[in-house]
Amino acid sequence: MKLIIGLGNPGKPYEHTHHNVGFDTIDVLADRMGITLNQTKFNGVYGTVHRPEGKVILLKPLTYMNLSGECVRPLMDYFDIDIEDIVVIYDDLDLEKGKLRLRQKGSAGGHNGIKSLIQHLGTQEFNRIRIGINRPPQGMKVSDYVLARFSKEDQPLMQESFEKAADASMYWLEKPFVEVMNKFNQK
Repeated sequence: MKLIIGLGNPGKPYEHTHHNVGFDTIDVLADRMGITLNQTKFNGVYGTVHRPEGKVILLKPLTYMNLSGECVRPLMDYFDIDIEDIVVIYDDLDLEKGKLRLRQKGSAGGHNGIKSLIQHLGTQEFNRIRIGINRPPQGMKVSDYVLARFSKEDQPLMQESFEKAADASMYWLEKPFVEVMNKFNQK
């Protein structure tokens, strides 16, 4: 069984913001796989599908970003999912807008959703797909920036990055994450 987690904040005000690229990618994956996210457990919404590679769960934690681990850990325990069978998709301020960077471990790098996951999972070693959103413009607070929507000019680029992150996630269902990193990491 594999678990694909998209980080974000629930609710209309947060839809399609910089911080919700994980949710947007889960929407792309759900559409591709024909999954409806209509099940709730442990303060998260998820959907499941049985594929030739095995059962796949797509998850959006509804705990708000900073408490993501409070949803993910109990769900992993409930379904008996191993740490190597998860991938987490989230935004990264230090990557150029629309770029992907895949890693198998690392610090939170100031990302509160990842801090929460590290705390609740008890490790920094889990698969990640980071989607670049750039740093805020001069004079804008980070908190305001990550909760802002993408400009009309940036929307096509970001949609392309969601599609690429979904491609990487689908590839991971069949291949080891190291191979996924080699194929999808962008310089």
